[in-house]
Amino acid sequence: MTKKNSSESTLFAYFNEIGIIAQLSNALFEKSLPDGLNNSQFGVLNWFRRVDSQATPGRLATAFQVTAGAMTNTLKKLNAKGLVKIEPDEFSGRKKKVTITEKGKKVREQAIIAAAPLFQEFAENFPQENIELQVELLQQVREYLDQRRDP
Repeated sequence: MTKKNSSESTLFAYFNEIGIIAQLSNALFEKSLPDGLNNSQFGVLNWFRRVDSQATPGRLATAFQVTAGAMTNTLKKLNAKGLVKIEPDEFSGRKKKVTITEKGKKVREQAIIAAAPLFQEFAENFPQENIELQVELLQQVREYLDQRRDP
């Protein structure tokens, strides 16, 4: 195998493993979510905690790289549960603004608490210092890929 092929194979294996880990961890995490919440809905609640307190549905769709229709569906479900508030944007007659509610903040926290046993079990099998190094690398990979995605 040439050096180029070896490098390509390693890069494929790297991203393949990340993809498989994402699928497995998402399925496991979703089982612990409260109130019939799914990963997509939790992701939106978590976005409000990590990024901004308010957004338009279009901004959220772009952030999650989903269609406007898919995001609208997710937001309607969150709104029906009282986890987000959707209201007209005072500066634009056509746009909507979405904010997380106090209930949404609490449900997000409950989801993280409910997943604590999963995290604890994981921590017992993988040393903290290894995880910290990997988090730094994965954040760099995410930032790199985030800068190169379509708007």
